[in-house]
Amino acid sequence: MSAPLLHLGAVEADIGGSRILRGVTLDVAPGEVVCLMGRNGVGKTTTLRAIMGRRTVRAGELSFEGKSLQGVGTADRARAGLGYVPQGRDIFPHLTVGENLRIGLLMHARSRAEAQADLERVYTLFPVLKSMVARKGGVLSGGQQQQLAIARALLTRPRLLLLDEPTEGIQPSIIEEIGAMLQGLKREGGLAILLVEQFVDFCRDVADRFYAMDRGAITYSGGVAELTDEIVRQHLQV
Repeated sequence: MSAPLLHLGAVEADIGGSRILRGVTLDVAPGEVVCLMGRNGVGKTTTLRAIMGRRTVRAGELSFEGKSLQGVGTADRARAGLGYVPQGRDIFPHLTVGENLRIGLLMHARSRAEAQADLERVYTLFPVLKSMVARKGGVLSGGQQQQLAIARALLTRPRLLLLDEPTEGIQPSIIEEIGAMLQGLKREGGLAILLVEQFVDFCRDVADRFYAMDRGAITYSGGVAELTDEIVRQHLQV
């Protein structure tokens, strides 16, 4: 693996005085897709929030492109190249699809032509959004909202995209579309993706590597070819 784009070394974090992350160590290299897997409540979402600066890290090392993220605010992390699609999507329900997308364009200065080219790129990735550009985000289906949230994050021009449960509560056809989109981004190269996911087959389809997590710690990691049924039984099943 090349030098990591993102590095977590022995990261610890608390919530309400309870230790949630217990020495989490993981790396994501440029251009690769990594799945962070585990049962509910083991610390996966907290890991993503720690990376984005939305959860305080009490100990350990957290760096992006070789630079420490200690003391760097969430907005500055986003400007540095971290894109984040949280669980629940966090779109603006009373804004139109087009207005939601234009918010993503505000992260970096760009010409009108560049902005239009970036919009056309996400419309190519998610054609349904172009046909619904005037609809309010709140009337979209869950799967369409997920596509909108990912598209908006891509418009911030991230170098690392963090996705929290992108397939949760979504119909199979849209899961396939999201999987195809991630595979397309991987073929383009450059963009790294770290996704929290419990859908094993989805991880097998899109990921290069995976980490299994339990009780706030990484219990197993390896190439996606190592994500066997036995590993699933030992580390991921309830």
